[in-house]
Parts: sequence; C-alpha cells; structure tokens
Amino acid sequence: MRSLDELRASLDSLDHDALRRRRRSNALSCAPQATVDGRALIAFCSNDYLGLASAPALAVALAEGATRWGAGAGASHLVSGHYDVHDELEAALARFVGCARALYFSTGYMANSGILPALAGRGDAIFADRLNHASLVDGMLLSRASVHRYPHADAAALDRLLGASTARRKLIVTDAVFSMDGDLAPLAELLDLAVRHDAWLVVDDAHGFGVLGPQGRGAVAEAGLGAHPEAWRIVLVGTLGKAAGIAGAFVAGHADVVEWLLQKTRTYVYTTAAPPALAHALLESLRLIESGDARRQRLQALIDCFRAHARLQRWRLLPSRTAIQPVLIGANAETLAVAKALLEAGLWVPAIRPPTVPAGSARLRVSLTAAHDEADVIRLAQTLMHLEQIGGGR
Repeated sequence: MRSLDELRASLDSLDHDALRRRRRSNALSCAPQATVDGRALIAFCSNDYLGLASAPALAVALAEGATRWGAGAGASHLVSGHYDVHDELEAALARFVGCARALYFSTGYMANSGILPALAGRGDAIFADRLNHASLVDGMLLSRASVHRYPHADAAALDRLLGASTARRKLIVTDAVFSMDGDLAPLAELLDLAVRHDAWLVVDDAHGFGVLGPQGRGAVAEAGLGAHPEAWRIVLVGTLGKAAGIAGAFVAGHADVVEWLLQKTRTYVYTTAAPPALAHALLESLRLIESGDARRQRLQALIDCFRAHARLQRWRLLPSRTAIQPVLIGANAETLAVAKALLEAGLWVPAIRPPTVPAGSARLRVSLTAAHDEADVIRLAQTLMHLEQIGGGR
C-alpha cells in the first residue's frame, strides 16, 4: 500500500498546486463546434489550423484508402509494413518542402524523440532553445549527448555556446513556431551559425507546416532557406496531424541524412508502420494544403481580428503572428478559473500550466482555425476583456 499511498499523495499535491490535468470528451468531430457533457461549445483548442480535419474530401480519401489498403500495415516498415502508397507520400512530401527525400513517421513525438539519438551520441553536443517542445527534450536526453540550452531565440548566446564547444558533432535544435508562445525562431540566423560552427540544424516545423510560407510549405520556406548553399545541414520535421488534418509526421532533408535516419532511428525501425490508408488520405491533404491560399488568408484575417479586439490590460496577449495566440495570466489557479468561466460562457480555451510552460507563466492558449467564424472570435475577445475587468474567474 505504501507505493499506492505515495501516488495518491502526489495526486493530491497536483490538485493543491492546480496542476492536475483532466480530459474532456467531445461528442462531435474536430471542428470549432463541440459538445462536451451535453453542453454546446465553441472550441479554441485544436491545431487543425486550416480546418481540414473534418473536410469531406479527406473523409472520402480516408475511406478510399481503407477500401484499397485495408485497416492496418501489419508490420514495421523494414519488415513487411511498407507499401507503395508510403513511397508515394514520402516523395510528395519531399517535393512539397523542397528536399531530396522524406521519411514518414507515425507521430511527431516519435519523429523528434527518435531522430536526435540517431544524429548525436556520447561525445557530441546538442544546443537547444529553452522553449523547445517536450518531444525534442526527450530526444536530447535519450541521445546521451551533452545538452546546452540557450535562452529563447537568443542567437548571440547560442553563438557563444557553439564557439566554446569542442564536441566532435554539433546539433542546433529548435521549434520553428513555438507551441506555447506562437512566435518564430530566427531560422536564417540559426543556419548561419550552423555553417559557421559546422553544425546540423534540426527544425521542428509542427505548427508552421501547411500554414506559413508559399502554398503552406512551412517556416523554412518562408525564411527562404531552401536555396541556401548549405541547406543540406537542415533536418526538417513536419507534423501531419495539425494543419494537414490527419495524423503522423515526416522528416525531410538530404538523401544521405534521411537514409541514415531510416537505418538508425529506433522509433521508426521498431514500431508497426502507420496504416497505408492514412498515407492515401495524406496525399489528398497535401493537395488541399497546396491549393489552400484562401484558407490561409481567412486564418490570417481571424488572427488580425482577435488581436484587434482583445484589448487586455492586466493580462497580456503575447506577440504572435501565428494561429497560436497565448493570453498570459501568470498564476495557475487564476488561469484555471478563467478557463472555467469561459467554459461556462460556451467558449472552450485550454489552460496551460507548468511544466508545459515555466512557473509563473500560466496562460490560456487560444488556437484559431480557418473554420472559425469572425463573430465567435470577437465574442471570445470581448468575453476575455469582461472577465479581466471583473477580476478573472473568481
């Protein structure tokens, strides 16, 4: 019983610190309209930035894929679970992001946590932005390389750390769009530092792929780095469960780098392949992304609308030009109270607390999608201002 009592005490501690996480079950498909516990809500929670998750064309493509390829892959990619449609998807992804080759993973977490141990080990050094996603942090720890975390988006501090390192191999690792702040990494500066210090640059573009850059090709394309003479240093990760609306992830880069990752990434080698039906549907998703300028323009208009109407005083709307619009509140309990008050008003916005964000920086993470209505975005902004004026959710 002692071990169970210790777990119960730890759970009580989470409750005391307003840190226990709870799931809410939605009775509808992924869309701004949600039903939770019988209550109709407008959701500002998902990463479905282009509104594709419930797009009829993708539902049809997924059904076609299941009819053609069945429900499962049956084995890992390197045994017998790799199919022609996987090859087709990887080739399409590589063309789309302007790389020589791509490798399809079941999830973004598996991609990030797997490729870093494949690229670095003992005697190597990883230099990581302090606000990187947990999947990158776990990959760094698994690599057994020495880890150096530089202040958020501080290229000068990174330069000093790289210059002081004598590691045989160096990796710079960064989110492209930071998932809890919504801001962008200085990618051009980071590539310059990678060249100067003979390092790799690993970029996780989970929240930029499909949204940023020409035809949604991502943050690296927006920064114009594809034509850089040493773009081979870039190892690009993209997620397919956010703007792409389905599931999975990919890693793209130089053909030899991708071949090495295929051989050595344990989260790729030792897992059952993603169902080929998903790959079939993702090919349709790529077509919708490439032709989706109207969706991206609508999303940008909604971002501008929210920022124009959310005129907060005590709370702070963090600077972000992306679909991630964080409202910094600070205290865990107050943030939870505000999220509860919003829910009671029919608006579902997640409260983000430590350890996802640093202590004292709890926030509401507003996620906008092209499927939202302008009236709902204005309603959210006005409700936030009202709650701030009356003292939060207390």
